[in-house]
Amino acid sequence: MSMIKEFRDFAVRGNVVDMAVGVIVGAAFGKIVSSLVADVVMPPIGMLLGGVNFSDLVITLKEAAGTAPAVVIAYGKFLQTVVDFLIIAWVIFLAVRGINSLQRKEEAAPAAPPAPSKEELLLTEIRDLLRPGR
Repeated sequence: MSMIKEFRDFAVRGNVVDMAVGVIVGAAFGKIVSSLVADVVMPPIGMLLGGVNFSDLVITLKEAAGTAPAVVIAYGKFLQTVVDFLIIAWVIFLAVRGINSLQRKEEAAPAAPPAPSKEELLLTEIRDLLRPGR
């Protein structure tokens, strides 16, 4: 088998395509959550904390000198990223929990008993006819 054919078989396998779709949708979902955190969640929290913009929170290690930029630890951006992660993790937890509860409901539903075959029906009729008192 040539390497190109082997690669094609690998690339078009269902799992690889599903994974690619998941990565693309996940990246788009990440942008939505980042926007939610940066544009909706953090401004009210910053306002409650006295007008603090989290992305501006830094510790300056060395001031800017000439053309060299300042050396800073941007802990505000880190805090915002942590909040992003917590929200994404919570939403994924809720989605997985919902999917698991749906799967449990499907498993819990008892299967309907199979209909008796023609032979079983005939044998039941014969049994009922042979019962004493009939």
